[in-house]
Amino acid sequence: MKHPFLIGGGQLGGLIAQYDWASTALGPIEGWPAVLRTTIALMLQSPVAIVTLWGEEGVMIYNDAYSEFAGDRHPRLLGSNVREGWDEIASFNDNVIRHVLLGNQPLSYKDMELTLNRDGQFKRLWVDVDYSPVQDEHGQAIGVLAIVVETTERLLVERTRAEDYRRLAQLFEQAPSFMAVLRGPEHRFELANPAYRRLVGHRDVVGHPLGEVLPDAVAQGYLRLLDSVFESGEAYSARGAPYAMQPYPGGPVTQRVLDFVYQPIKNELGEVSGVFVEGIDVTERARAEGRREALVALTDHIRDADRPEQVGSLATRTLGGALNASRAGYAQLLGDGDLLQIESDWTAEGVESLVGELRLLDFGTFLHSLRQGEIVRIDDVSLDPRTSAAADILAQKHARAFVNVPIIEQGRLVAVLFVNSAEARRWDERDVAFIREFAERVRTAEQRLHSELALREANETLEQRVEQRTRELMETEAALRQSQKMEAVGQLTGGLAHDFNNLLTGISGSLELMKMRMNQGRPADLERYVAIAQNAATRAASLTHRLLAFSRRQTLAPKATDIKQLVSGLEELIQRTVGPSITIETVNAAGLWPSLIDASQLENSILNLCLNARDAMPDGGKITLETGNRWMDLRTARERGLEAGQYVSLCVTDTGTGMPADVVAKAFDPFFTTKPIGLGTGLGLSMIYGFAQQSGGAVHIYSEVGKGTTVCIYLPRYLGESDPLDDLLPPDDAPRSLRGETVLVVDDEPTVRVLVTEVLGDLGYCPLEAEDGAQGLRILNTDARVDLLVTDVGLPGGMNGRQLADAARVHRPDLKVLFITGYAENAVLSHGHLDPGMHVLTKPFSMDDLAGRIRDLIGAG
Repeated sequence: MKHPFLIGGGQLGGLIAQYDWASTALGPIEGWPAVLRTTIALMLQSPVAIVTLWGEEGVMIYNDAYSEFAGDRHPRLLGSNVREGWDEIASFNDNVIRHVLLGNQPLSYKDMELTLNRDGQFKRLWVDVDYSPVQDEHGQAIGVLAIVVETTERLLVERTRAEDYRRLAQLFEQAPSFMAVLRGPEHRFELANPAYRRLVGHRDVVGHPLGEVLPDAVAQGYLRLLDSVFESGEAYSARGAPYAMQPYPGGPVTQRVLDFVYQPIKNELGEVSGVFVEGIDVTERARAEGRREALVALTDHIRDADRPEQVGSLATRTLGGALNASRAGYAQLLGDGDLLQIESDWTAEGVESLVGELRLLDFGTFLHSLRQGEIVRIDDVSLDPRTSAAADILAQKHARAFVNVPIIEQGRLVAVLFVNSAEARRWDERDVAFIREFAERVRTAEQRLHSELALREANETLEQRVEQRTRELMETEAALRQSQKMEAVGQLTGGLAHDFNNLLTGISGSLELMKMRMNQGRPADLERYVAIAQNAATRAASLTHRLLAFSRRQTLAPKATDIKQLVSGLEELIQRTVGPSITIETVNAAGLWPSLIDASQLENSILNLCLNARDAMPDGGKITLETGNRWMDLRTARERGLEAGQYVSLCVTDTGTGMPADVVAKAFDPFFTTKPIGLGTGLGLSMIYGFAQQSGGAVHIYSEVGKGTTVCIYLPRYLGESDPLDDLLPPDDAPRSLRGETVLVVDDEPTVRVLVTEVLGDLGYCPLEAEDGAQGLRILNTDARVDLLVTDVGLPGGMNGRQLADAARVHRPDLKVLFITGYAENAVLSHGHLDPGMHVLTKPFSMDDLAGRIRDLIGAG
């Protein structure tokens, strides 16, 4: 650099080197004196804001820190005269030039307030400024060096703190809670507000250690607590702490109850320097709570008492604590008014003779005082000489501490309370009101118990009569329930008898005609009669399936089903079934969840609902099949008889005649139908109801007369993937056995065994028979070949079909099992969840179906 003294001078070093100093009173930079160069070099290296005012004009040269103080005046301040550069304080700077430059004297200001135009706005600020003369080799001042430190932020913080402290001190003095500040390990009082001074009896505590001025607090352990907080640095809080204030030794003791906290005060280093004490006097609250608890306890006593004499003696047990008294007793005026019976057992100090009778000689004076609501001491009343022994005992036991508290109602003395307190207690209005309430409750309870006893005795005969009448009513009600139950059973059996008699007539009539035609040698009509009998048998099977569905006993084959695909596959069949006058619309939700159900039973349910909808629209209309995902909360699920959770809904809606509320209420009852006789069995909705219940779901009807009906089936969501629906393939010829496979048939019904074994024999299988589980197990425990076990679920002899299969698989783990059952024994079949290799076929079944299932199971091996 051309000017070495500017090296390292930051931004201002470069600006000074480039400035046209020849236009100023300083002249070209090359001609500056050595002292100016040295001063500028030192200034540029300083992190503190420094400016030099050179010559009488006060030409300004400054460093980077001062440029920040100058704000938007930089860089035009560089090289300007100070009076012009800071024109708003020109007179102040003129004084500086005269005093420091011309007077050759330093000048200093602390926290000087200035109003400067900074960044286009006049702002108040405070600075510390030190002005020093810059002298030449002859000691003559040729310039001014100014060090500027802005103190605005510090000063404002200090003023805020001072104001906060003033406000805090004001709040401290006015606070309703008591507060004090203790300093040092000796806990010397630095501050104590008026509430704290009242708490300690207006003792002079400020400036004194707590141990010197509050000996009562020391005796009660409060000094130890303060030492613990000071040493550990951890706060201590207490609720309901007792404090017995005694302002001077031998003086009166005032019992107080306090909620307070001892908070350690820490310095900047985290060291404990004192303890802040803050709390509230909750004495009145504690007394009120004590009175409330006493009344609650009295209520409990009264509730537990079953005889009047128990109330008075139980009540006195709660008075002492509530009144802060060592002993308390409850008394009542008896007879002619001059006999006082003490109900309390005052034996705590051995004064057993107080339990008994006390006669008062001057009772009139005593009674007059009580009626005036005055508090009377026992020693103010003359005692009958006959009670001198008792008087002596009272004198020995500080009789002056016994206080009579009168309980007067409507000018009549009803009770007297005796209290023995450790101090001569002064009663306030709240205590007297409490005692009155206490006595009133006792008196009311005694009267109530007297009345209840009398009523109890008077009602014994009445209760016996009521009990007898109740038994008679219960017997009548039981008979009525039995009658209603039998009526329901009669309705059910009547419907069954009606339908089954019709079907049996068709079967038995066909068999008779077949026999007759065979005897007549007319075989041409046999096939027609066989068809009639088979049709009746099929209808009977359908009727039993519906009954089992209603009672949730049908055998289901559940699998994960895509209901959307199932509904779409049925749409064409439904349209052909309901006819062209009815429009079919399907509305399937996107992302429909699968459900674990028996798909064929759901198909039957949908077809039944669509047929009901068709019958409700004789003039045509519209059927809508809608599927959706439903997440039911607890309330919605309970309304539908479900557990809360996720369900798939399938709703069938028609625009038909609708149903009134009374018909909706009975729609699921078996054999209930609104159709004419012969056009409906009344089991369609019952079957749907049972199927939904057995599948873990529910069915609900929404209907409005004249507007249509919606029936919704709710089925639980399955959390896996759905299985593909089986295609309906035409039946093949019954497959035959080619390898001599052996099938064991176990059934207690001989006709079933005969039919099954006949079919198996015709197909080339080797059939084995057993009539119960034990006989079948004996065969299975031999070495005989058995490729398949066909067994009824319900078997006699104590072993059912499932137990037989499980026992057989102990020795034949790969044995395939086909259960044949007339209804679903859920406890045996585990609600359709069977072990691998186990299958179910529902009775009645066709022989072709049986042969196909047997071939499939054996062939799968």
